[in-house]
Amino acid sequence: MSQTFLLQAIIYLLAAVIAVPVAKRLGLGSVLGYLIAGTLIGPSALGLVGAVEDVQHFAEFGVVIMLFVVGLELRPSLLWRLRGPILGMGSAQLLGTAVAVAGIALFAAQKWPVAVTIGLTLAMSSTAIVLQSLAERGILNTRAGQACFAVLLFQDIAIIPILALLPWLGRALGGLPVADASGSALAELPPWGQTVVTLVAVAAVVVVSHTVLRQVFRFVAASRLREMFTAVALLVVAGVAWLMHLVGLSAALGTFIAGVVLADSEYRHQLEADVEPFKGLLLGLFFMAVGAGLDLRLVASQPGIILALVAGLMLTKFALLLGVGLVFRLGWAASLLFACALAQGGEFCFVLLSMAGQLNLFTDPVAQALKAAIAISMALTPLLLLFNDRFLQPRFAARKGPERPPDTIESHEHPVILAGFGRFGHIVGRLLRANGFGVTVLDNDPDQVETLAKYGIKSYYGDASRLDLLAAAGAARARLFICAVDNQEQSLQIIGLVQQEFPNLQILARATSRAHAYELLKRGVHQFQRDTLGSAIDLGVDALCTLGFHAHRAVRAGQIFKQHEDLSLREMSVHYGTDEAGYISMARQHVQNLERVLQGDRRPPEEADSDAWDSAGPKR
Repeated sequence: MSQTFLLQAIIYLLAAVIAVPVAKRLGLGSVLGYLIAGTLIGPSALGLVGAVEDVQHFAEFGVVIMLFVVGLELRPSLLWRLRGPILGMGSAQLLGTAVAVAGIALFAAQKWPVAVTIGLTLAMSSTAIVLQSLAERGILNTRAGQACFAVLLFQDIAIIPILALLPWLGRALGGLPVADASGSALAELPPWGQTVVTLVAVAAVVVVSHTVLRQVFRFVAASRLREMFTAVALLVVAGVAWLMHLVGLSAALGTFIAGVVLADSEYRHQLEADVEPFKGLLLGLFFMAVGAGLDLRLVASQPGIILALVAGLMLTKFALLLGVGLVFRLGWAASLLFACALAQGGEFCFVLLSMAGQLNLFTDPVAQALKAAIAISMALTPLLLLFNDRFLQPRFAARKGPERPPDTIESHEHPVILAGFGRFGHIVGRLLRANGFGVTVLDNDPDQVETLAKYGIKSYYGDASRLDLLAAAGAARARLFICAVDNQEQSLQIIGLVQQEFPNLQILARATSRAHAYELLKRGVHQFQRDTLGSAIDLGVDALCTLGFHAHRAVRAGQIFKQHEDLSLREMSVHYGTDEAGYISMARQHVQNLERVLQGDRRPPEEADSDAWDSAGPKR
């Protein structure tokens, strides 16, 4: 590893560590912090880093991972319900923006192939910036957030025909021949052959993700090596991205498809938790690379032209997006958010501009001016969203049309998270499900997860002692966390993590022993059940019946025993582990009290010690 590489890495990390927390503290969001940090260390500012092309290509893998994670969060059924916004709003935005921008370019005396290329390029928005910014605000699942996602997804799909169209535009302008400009390995095939291979590639991703990968994940999970599961997750993302690139498709679109197929897998939450750190780091690096790539010297030398391009781009897209939102009945507040979020250029603009340059559709000065305008528009997006939050929404939030539907999309997050689905946990889970409560089940045994799936019980493989997995399972929004794992040390570790990171989440627990129950009480967990106590009491009740007790008296004896046991457990916990003599003395006293209460309950009412239960039983 070269010294130069290490120095560059230190500069990027140091800039992020300084700029991002400051930006977050000022309410600007992490995305703008990354962009500012990249701009400051870039070649045209302080010059602390050199050419950023290689870094940007590497960081674009973060966008690919992000689309994979987004796919994991979208079940195919939900994606099918979004088909209307994807096709309707997506096509309206893309075609409307392309026509409007192309018209402006024609008015500026550009030839029609160049105008069409500019229109299609600037119609793209930034998937990375928009989804990250909306996720930080917690509004990705609102109707406006889902509309933004639908349009971005349509744009990713539209990249395929746009890339195929650019060579023909270049040929119409007199540029390079079609065959010489294509970056796909299928360039030599006829159009029908390219279509067949493309469909086969997409079908292969779907089939392999649905069948083979599940068995692969099960095999790797059985090894109990966390790093191997992470490696397989990254291998899936990289492999799908490579296959899509090979056939000339969008790598992000391919990994998104794989994520959607795996959304119903029991390994969904573990996959999301494993790739999330890489997504965050690489996305941050991507934003910094965008900022570092901004040519401030060009902006300073042509400020009027660049600012006019930025203003024209963002105002045109804002006006058109606002109209699309209102036509599709989002309402004023949601339409304003929709328009502010998507009014910038995107990362795919750079790809299209690069290919257009190879086809001689643009001169280099024009391409550089467009790149600068796109980068500035991306940097302005967090500020535009902040302006929307503080000024536009308070004024327009109350303007609701009578036809506006509810503001949120149906959520698949469940109110209960259950860790451990073994002999104890599965009874709790089945009872809750049977009464209509959705339960997100986490279990660290891949064989158990696979067995449950055969009986139609949905559970997810994963280690609940990991913060990222709990977050992926929706702990921040759930109402109840039930810890039913059978390992005492792991149980206490999980409960401590939940108490620290999700203090508003109510905890119920399984106690595997009396000692475990004492530890739960020390941690403030007062709602728990000892997994053997109830069944042991039931067996004791059966024994009393066999020995001649009437059934009702035997059941009552079991109830008294359970109440007394619970009381003694909580009172004796004060002495457990600290005062052995006091603990033993109290234990003996509770044994005597219990015998006295039960013997008194067995005698006729007139002979019973009326004070026995009052003196020794639970105080209500």
